Amino acid sequence: MLRSLNEIMRFQLLGIDKKIGRCKDFLFDDKLWVIRYIVADSKEWLSKDRKVLISTISLREPYWEQYQFPLDLTRSKIENSPLVGEHQKISHQYETELFEYYGYAYYWMNEGLWRTSPSPMPLVETQLSKDNSKIKSEDWHLRSTDEVKKFKIYTTDQQVAHIDDFILNDDNWTISYIVIDTRHWVPGGRKVLISHKCIDAVNWAGCSITVNVNAQKIIENPLFDLERFIDPDYESQLRKYY
Repeated sequence: MLRSLNEIMRFQLLGIDKKIGRCKDFLFDDKLWVIRYIVADSKEWLSKDRKVLISTISLREPYWEQYQFPLDLTRSKIENSPLVGEHQKISHQYETELFEYYGYAYYWMNEGLWRTSPSPMPLVETQLSKDNSKIKSEDWHLRSTDEVKKFKIYTTDQQVAHIDDFILNDDNWTISYIVIDTRHWVPGGRKVLISHKCIDAVNWAGCSITVNVNAQKIIENPLFDLERFIDPDYESQLRKYY
């Protein structure tokens, strides 16, 4: 099912024994647009200068109605995990240390979303491979959804909008759509969806995204309606449009 990351941002992370904190950010890889980590707000019991990463591999079946993500981790297990600073970039070396600490199979060992699995959860049970010869490419980075939400959107003919939200497929944690807000461009404004597959180029330093459609195509896009995600015909309509 499709979910709004803005909605999930309120979710509480539940450890096996104690609460861990709430979701405050998500890190996705910019090659496949898959969310790899939840950044937890754990300042109530951990140093505020420390970033707490929860791999989506650690999540159990969510309690969607209760706004909760149960984890297959204890608080002490998280507390003793490899350290990374609050404003420190996540390196491949750190990810390797983190996966070895938790005993998870490396998700980056092939071109699939999650190794050979369509979803992250089976990587808990997969035997940890010590063959680290295949590592992520140098141009494959983790990006913060909170930071990317500040990016401007450019069409083939003009600037039209900025990012307002991301739409998640909760089966595999891919970002299926970007919600863009056109209120600074179209009188009255409106929010519409665009697939990340429409992205032609990303200027990470310049905080902008260029899509391979024109402005009129976005104007005529079906209006974004979060409540319609329960209707499979809604997504089918979006796919056909683009």
